[in-house]
Amino acid sequence: MRDDLRQQQIAQARQALLAGGLELTGALVGAWYDRAWIMQSWRRCLAHGQQPDQPVVFEQLSPHARARAAEAHHALLAAARPELRRLAQAVAPIRYFAILTDAAGTVIDTAGAIDHAEQPVHAIARVGVDLSERSIGTSAIGAALGEQVPVWLHRGEHFFRDTSVYSCAGAPLFGPGGQCVGMLDLTGVQVPERPELKHLVAQSARGIEEALALAVPHRLRLHLAWPAGWRLSGGDGDGGLLCLDAEGGVASANGAARQMLPALHALRQGTMHASDLFALPWPTLFDLARRGEASLVPLWSGLRLRVRAELAAQAAQPGAPRAAAEDGPPPRPLRALETELIHQAVREAGGNVAQAARALGLSRATVYRRLAAPHGPHSRAGRGVTDARSAD
Repeated sequence: MRDDLRQQQIAQARQALLAGGLELTGALVGAWYDRAWIMQSWRRCLAHGQQPDQPVVFEQLSPHARARAAEAHHALLAAARPELRRLAQAVAPIRYFAILTDAAGTVIDTAGAIDHAEQPVHAIARVGVDLSERSIGTSAIGAALGEQVPVWLHRGEHFFRDTSVYSCAGAPLFGPGGQCVGMLDLTGVQVPERPELKHLVAQSARGIEEALALAVPHRLRLHLAWPAGWRLSGGDGDGGLLCLDAEGGVASANGAARQMLPALHALRQGTMHASDLFALPWPTLFDLARRGEASLVPLWSGLRLRVRAELAAQAAQPGAPRAAAEDGPPPRPLRALETELIHQAVREAGGNVAQAARALGLSRATVYRRLAAPHGPHSRAGRGVTDARSAD
């Protein structure tokens, strides 16, 4: 009964927009309040000169082009295959299967109970088939890549009548630098609506993104979470993951880390260093791994993240002895690191000790006292206190 109502709503929407070019009625807007992207996709299809009754041709790359694509997407395929198989097994009882595409919407892998004797299944579940919006119109594949968010699409919500037999959920996949590298799709043919698959496919996509991040060579892994009871990532793709090289450069990150640290989006344009993200001397992050404990780490925004750090050799072999000093900068006394952090905060505050003290959560007296202490080979203790007092 519920599915019949959905089919009626979809049919009314198609008639309103495709047949008459009209906007949706108030009732349909309420039913589709979070589905405006479907309307936009339908409009793009119309603008391309496509019509719903046109036959859809599921074009496939040549064998040579498919081989080149497999080589070009080797890293994505290696990261995705374990998750793709698990996902396909989970949805097999409800007659759905899994598809992996590249960023252009071309199929690069499939998994699950795929019956190639069934023509609608065979049409889309082949490596090398173009499932982009320009090729097959509105679908979860084109929508996930275009909107770059997880989506759900049911039967007649597809643009072409030939594709109205499909129900599908899709989620985009983002690489270690934040670029969209493909999408993950779950599709069934003439099956009941299962919108909960949008959450399932999004969760699997996060797992693939974490595998992609971990595949980049790195020395330190930072598992990120907000404080006050938020749980840390346990390898299930739910938390922030940030990987650093031995010099503190950002090697890779997952989507959750980019949401927690929006500055990471700049990775698409070039390199980035841990000191651009965290308001503390970057070698401290390696010391956290050696101490083996989660700590609150300050951000330049004034917020703090709870960070659990692992040296890469440790993380790859649970229970292995702690990595030697050459796995990162040599450890330094905690007091020296704290003093360096205070000096750095005062510099960032333009010499204003009161402002630096507030940012650090310390009293001004404590800050003045630590500024007066020796501070390594470039110490300017006495002059630093005088400068800070005059600027305050």
